[in-house]
Amino acid sequence: MTLLQWKDSYSVGIAAVDHEHRELIDLINRLHDRYVAAGAAAAEPFFGDLYKAISAHFALEEQLMRGWAYELLSEHKRDHERLLDEIRDIMDDAAAQGAVGDLSARLEAWFSRHFQVHDAPLHKALAPRTA
Repeated sequence: MTLLQWKDSYSVGIAAVDHEHRELIDLINRLHDRYVAAGAAAAEPFFGDLYKAISAHFALEEQLMRGWAYELLSEHKRDHERLLDEIRDIMDDAAAQGAVGDLSARLEAWFSRHFQVHDAPLHKALAPRTA
């Protein structure tokens, strides 16, 4: 069962960012599928891959924001840091408890909320600069 579906609304018109958003969705879905099928222990190896991909994606976004002097960079970067903390918490919970009952809901909410609150406005503001 797929947790997250790619939506056209996720496209920001920046090829590298769109590619990474698709990869993040794929990793979240793979982690979710493994978790549903075999539990937290089987899903644990995907956490490292997801964390690395998220960190790299955030670094790319922050580089773009700095380059374009995006006025909300500090706020957006703070949310990136909060989200990385949240992913670490999810990973710690899975390791400590062997299971995280709301793992799928937390991952879906994590991606969707950040995209709607921070990425969509960022990319709307930067789209004219990338055309």
